[in-house]
Amino acid sequence: MKIRITDDGDKRDINEIHEMLKEYNLSNREASKNVPIGIFYEDENNKKLAGLTGETFGNWLCIHYLFVAEQLRKMGIGSDLLAAAEKEAKQRGCKYAFVDTFSFQAPEFYKKHGYKEVFSLNEYPYTGKRHYYTKELE
Repeated sequence: MKIRITDDGDKRDINEIHEMLKEYNLSNREASKNVPIGIFYEDENNKKLAGLTGETFGNWLCIHYLFVAEQLRKMGIGSDLLAAAEKEAKQRGCKYAFVDTFSFQAPEFYKKHGYKEVFSLNEYPYTGKRHYYTKELE
């Protein structure tokens, strides 16, 4: 046996570890489904200008990405996308939402929408800060 260190991000190596962890997790946690969610704002040519992606997992809406093109910011589109995701999550039986964001991205946006910070990583990756938020869906 040996330890091998890489810096190439080989997809096969990553997938093998992911599959082993997934198998272990599935054998030790309660059953639940991961159901993807995608909500998009598109122009007349179906070009994406904004969107939210994530998944619902048991009681949780997990937001992975929320992006609004620069020229469309401050127009309420991000709020509309977030509200649509939360509504869909509630219809799927979710009780909570989770998201993380960098300090230069959208901490105030999430706070404005009722998200509470549960922890943060300082000096991430060097001088920034990464915030983690949850919200109880009513």
